[in-house]
Formats: sequence, C-alpha cells, structure tokens
Amino acid sequence: MDCIEFSSESPYELLLKAAFLIPTSHYFLGVLFLLCVFLYHFVEIHFFQDLFTAFRGQPVSLTFNHSSELYQEVVSKCKILHGRYLSTPWLCSPHIQTAFLQFFGRAPVCNYRRQIFRTSDGGTIALDWLSNADVKKPAVERFDGFHSDDKGPIMVVIPGLTSDSDSAYIKHLAFKMAKSGWNVVVSNHRGLGGVSITSDCFYNAGWTEDARKVIDHLHTQYPQTPLFVVGTSIGANVLVKYLGEEGVNTAIVGAAAICSPWDLLIGDRFIKRRLVQRFYDRALSIGLKDYAKLHQTTWSRLADWEGIAKSRSIRDFDHHATRILANLETVDTYYRKASCTSYIGNVMVPLLCISSLDDPVCTREAIPWDECRANKNIVLATTHHGGHLAYFEGITAKSLWWVRAVEEYFRALKSSSLIHRENMQNTTVDSPLESSIDQAPYVNVREDGMITAFSNEPSGDAGSQQNEQLAEDDNAGDSVRGVNATVQQEETNATTQLDPAPKADFDAMMVPVKRCLNQLSRRSKISMWVLAYAAIITTLPILGSALPLFFKKKLRNIFSLSSPKR
Repeated sequence: MDCIEFSSESPYELLLKAAFLIPTSHYFLGVLFLLCVFLYHFVEIHFFQDLFTAFRGQPVSLTFNHSSELYQEVVSKCKILHGRYLSTPWLCSPHIQTAFLQFFGRAPVCNYRRQIFRTSDGGTIALDWLSNADVKKPAVERFDGFHSDDKGPIMVVIPGLTSDSDSAYIKHLAFKMAKSGWNVVVSNHRGLGGVSITSDCFYNAGWTEDARKVIDHLHTQYPQTPLFVVGTSIGANVLVKYLGEEGVNTAIVGAAAICSPWDLLIGDRFIKRRLVQRFYDRALSIGLKDYAKLHQTTWSRLADWEGIAKSRSIRDFDHHATRILANLETVDTYYRKASCTSYIGNVMVPLLCISSLDDPVCTREAIPWDECRANKNIVLATTHHGGHLAYFEGITAKSLWWVRAVEEYFRALKSSSLIHRENMQNTTVDSPLESSIDQAPYVNVREDGMITAFSNEPSGDAGSQQNEQLAEDDNAGDSVRGVNATVQQEETNATTQLDPAPKADFDAMMVPVKRCLNQLSRRSKISMWVLAYAAIITTLPILGSALPLFFKKKLRNIFSLSSPKR
C-alpha cells in the first residue's frame, strides 16, 4: 500500500506559492473585471437591461386625472408620449448622458437675433429670437426684432441654472421648434447671455417676476399670437410657480416643464447623499461662483463675497448669497418658499411635465405624483432613463427625445379646442392691482411664497412705463455698454414721478372675487349653478324667519287702516 506523505509546510505558504504561479495578466484581467462591475453600478449603466428588452426601450408612464380634457383631446394623440424611450446604446447611463450633454451636446447652429428688455427696476434681460426664417437663411440675412409677416406661435424658453441660449439643450429645442414654424425666444436670466447686471436684483429658483414681465410684454406686443412656454430644470420650477401664482390670469395657452426639481429642500438632501451626486453639487457650485465673478462688484456690495468665494456646494452659495438677498434667516426657508410643489394645484394652463426617474440632479423622490394627478390641467410623463435634460436617442445621439415630445405636444395642443378656450380667457393680462412687482432693487420672500423686491423708495406707474422699454441691437456688446447710462437716467426720472391716486377700495376687493369666480367657472360648467344653489340653501333659514315678520307687519297696517271706515 502506498503511503501518503504530508508536507511540513504551512498551507498558507502553499497558497502563496500557488498564487505566484498564476500569470500576472490574469490578475490584471481580474482587477479589470472587478473595476468594470464597480463602475457599472456606480455610474448606473443599464446596457444589459436594454439588451434583455431587445433594445426596445422602456415605456413612458403617464400620470393624469381620469377626467382630464388635456389628456383626452391632446396627449392621447401624441404617439411619442405613448411609446417607448431607448437611450443611445453607448450612452446607456444617466451620468454619461448628462456629462455628454454638458461637454459635447452636438447642438445645431442657431443664429439668434437679440433684443434687450429693460425691467422697471433697471434690470436687463437678453431675449434671443430664432424663427423659421433664421433657420433657413444664413446669418447675414438676419435682422433685429420680430418678423412682422410671421404669424407662427411664440414659444418662450426659460433656461436652467447658469444656462443661457448658448447651452446645448437650449439650442436643440430652439432649432427643432423654429424648424417646425415656431418663433422661439429664449429669456436669459439676469447677468447671463452676455449682458451685465444693471440693477441690484438677481435671479433665483423662485424669482418669477422676470418671466411675468417678459410674458406680459410679448402678449402686449403680439396680442393675437398664442404664447407657449418651456421651462427646463430650475426654469421649470420658475414656470410652474409662475403658473400657480397667476392661475387663469396669464397670457400663456400651453406650457411644458422639463426635469423640474419640484421640491428644492428634498433636492438639497439628495444631492449630498451619495458620492456621485456630490460631483454634481460641486460642479454646479463652480458654475454659480463663475456667474458671481462676472458681477463681483455688485455681489460684494450686497452679499458675503468671502463666503461666496469659499462655497463648495449649492447650499453654501445660497447661504452666503441668495439667502441674504432674499432677507431670510435660513437656507431651508428659502428652499421651502421657492419650491413650486405647493403651486401645482393652482395651475390652470395645459401643462406637460417630463421627468426622468434616474435623473442624477433632480431626484424622483420630489416628483409630486398625487398633486399632478389631482389637477386636470397637468399630465406628468416619466421615463425610466434619460439623465438630466439629456434624453439622447439613436445610434449617433444627434437628437433629444424630450425635444421631440414637446414639439409633438405643442403641435397637438395648438390644433385642439383647448387653445381656443385659453385664447378667449386670456384676452387681457393682469391689472396693476394683481401685480406683485415692486420698483425696488432688493428681493424678499413674502408670506404667500412669492419672491419680490423690497425698498422704502416711492414708485409710480409712470416711472414703470418709462423704464420698461425694448431696445433692439445686433451688437450685444454695444447694447450692454449702453444700457447702464440709460437705466441710471431713467431711474432718476422715475423718482420724480408722483404716486398715482389709489383706486377705489371696492375695485380692490372685487379683484379676488372675480378671480375665484373665474376659477370656479373654469373648473366645471356647472360650478356657477352649484354656487347659486348653495347660496339659496344657506339663505333660506334667514328668509324663512324674516318673511313672517314682514307680512305680519303689512297685514297689521292694512287692518288698522280699514277699521275706522267700518
């Protein structure tokens, strides 16, 4: 019988010797495999998920009220919203898509025409126009202003945080809509788009006055042209908040909110939760600091410049800058008051909301599913993938899915009966009694959540009309340099104007009553009859007790007059 010989060496030594026998290339392949697995989960790649579905994509989920006319007459006819979304196979990650949009984008060439809009507080807003003629003709054939012979609808675009008309996703949207016959105007935020800050007022996530003034101006200039609005990211939050503040008293007939943060407080918690989200927080804070450096003279006078320069997150910037300008004690207070979630129930305009469930910036936890389902004027479309404002599709990644969805939605809405109802209801813009704008330089958040300006200086309607004018200039640099002197002269003239005589208190009291009646009549055709029925029922007890006393007194007078004759 053979004897089994046992080695006196330690088993660990044997394992070590065996490990040295394995080629180095195999170790390299093993480390590479582990790294790929880590990156696959860290970057949230979904290639194999798309592979298992045969690259058919994931269906788009729609959330709406079961009695919504917007869905029945408009969204039900949109094939894109009832289809599937499949991201570009080599961009099958929300982080890769978002980064690709930021650094590459593949945006088409847009030859904008610029207009300079000056607000009543001395601020400057750059309006960049793009029409169908600008897409077809070369840049040398462009001219300032709106094409007088162009009867196409107008679409206003509100960009996201630190974005302007030169951003890739804005160009994708503007080019697509202009090519389809729309007149696109990008309303750049104050201090962006190549213009300087000419007042002590800056934009933020809850600042709706600039959008309000631009929309009112466009409606005044082109009263017969339907107005549509698209808000992206922070611009979507501004748009939804504006629509909720205005209710039926807006000139907008249709809107779309793309990748809205919805609740800024939840978004603030989310963007600091994981390591990958902190990269976005850091990148956005760098963009905010670059924006502040462009206007350092004004920022250093109004806010804590040392704190702004040391900011390493969005919250740090809001603490040292936005919170101070808004005259608030904490950043959380600003986030609560600036969020659009509490205004969703008051939206009275057909609104399409598009959000991605894997958005690395705006979390799915903040999406107001129930609020959107309760409002008949809102349809919420959510996709499994898409990233933040990316939604690249096709092998070449030359188009954005949400841009095609918005174009189809607006086209269906424009040809529906809903837009005609909106045109009948929006023949007038807000009266001065309903406007919340102040002539002053600083911003403040009121108790009702609206972010406005505040000051103790007097203001007048005459001064406002004098300040709000439109200066058209092909050369953006020359127009920016000429704005400062003009605004200073207009502000001096505005201070000499006397306050107009106040209107009667009765008219001021009737404004909210009329607004409530308009909202009731819009909600349902029988709302007015229900209101009248309720009024009769509630007054019956009073009338029932008063009528016997009235007739008893009348009968007593009749009998007293007839008794002497007898």
